[in-house]
Amino acid sequence: MTIPLHGLADHGEGPVSELISRCVHCGLCLPTCPTYALLGVEMDSPRGRIRLMKNVLDGRLEPDAAGYDDHIYKCLDCRACETACPSGVEFGKLVEGARAQIERARPRSAFARAMRWLVFRQLLPHHARLAVLARLGHLSKRLRIGTLVRPLPLGRRLASLLDLVPDRAPSARPLPASVAAHGAVRGRVALFQGCVMRAAFAGTNLATARVLARNGVEVLVPAAQTCCGALHVHAGEPTDARELARRNIASLEALDVDAFIVNAAGCGANLKEYGWLLREDPDWRKRAERFSGLVKDAIEYLAELGLSAIPGSLDATVTYDDPCHLLHGQKVRDQPRALLRAIPGVRFVELGEADWCCGSAGIYNVTQPDLSRQLLHRKVEHIRRTGADLVVTANPGCEMQLAAGLRADGSPASVIHLMDLLERAYGAR
Repeated sequence: MTIPLHGLADHGEGPVSELISRCVHCGLCLPTCPTYALLGVEMDSPRGRIRLMKNVLDGRLEPDAAGYDDHIYKCLDCRACETACPSGVEFGKLVEGARAQIERARPRSAFARAMRWLVFRQLLPHHARLAVLARLGHLSKRLRIGTLVRPLPLGRRLASLLDLVPDRAPSARPLPASVAAHGAVRGRVALFQGCVMRAAFAGTNLATARVLARNGVEVLVPAAQTCCGALHVHAGEPTDARELARRNIASLEALDVDAFIVNAAGCGANLKEYGWLLREDPDWRKRAERFSGLVKDAIEYLAELGLSAIPGSLDATVTYDDPCHLLHGQKVRDQPRALLRAIPGVRFVELGEADWCCGSAGIYNVTQPDLSRQLLHRKVEHIRRTGADLVVTANPGCEMQLAAGLRADGSPASVIHLMDLLERAYGAR
């Protein structure tokens, strides 16, 4: 039985009408929307998608009319439209609500349901399983399994996924429970390790802790934490996301720290919105708001604190690509550029369309591979024009996507997280 989408808004599973009403359909968002730029279709613009949401909310549109789910899921959820919008439309919350409606209203195939169960319930919340998958992925890439399976049915898709696997082997060594501050203590924080970051980029987590410690910050690494739920929210699975949020809040809220530090832009944006995610839960709403108020991206926190230790010199031409959920979701733009310019020897070059999505967008490069590929090609073209040796970013999905694009292009440039670059610079002292 198909459930009318407009009947789900009352259960916190759909776009909130007050947010929809903020849109005045001025069109200032259109030039900033990557899917509208690629497709030229009004319904694949923020304004068009909001019109569809309003029609569904009012009962004028049925779930399967005019490919509603296709237009909603083609959205990158990059939030560039939020930065451009003069009316303060929080489009990310709207599109995520629309996806939750769709998932509740329209049953998927048995295979799709099984894949969602596997990814969202059996992998992402379980670090040990993700760690095994990360190691298997790296081994498969080294053995060139992608080349072998590419001619097979679905082989091209699997090969594309293996292309995203980082060249650097995942570390199996856990981080220490704490990292002591160097010199006078200027702050005390807890590091949120994340799921993908912990499994595939543990070295970046360690670099983050070390960079903060070098600048007088004591870093705690709590063992009791789980996936933040960002990918669940983006995919229309808010119920699971709320459960993960409650687990993280219950595990971390009692810590005596100045901030909860996160170095993955997508995770940070979601953690900062736990209050919104749990807004209809009277037992958790206030706790979620207090927790979210302490969340800081590592770059944001370090830039506000200021560097007390001067990095060593690096001879490199560097450009920076803004992760969407750091720039548009968390409004962190100037801080990473200031930190890059603080590294002696670095020649910083601005990247054209640095504020445009690279096409990673959570699992967009898996669910919408053709559109993702077009956006990545556009990004790589801009990177080539900078002549940069290093492309710096601050999100694991972006790092994997950009690295895959540059390898495919034959570019000698490499991709690095800003915290890894800072750790490299401190090592050069």
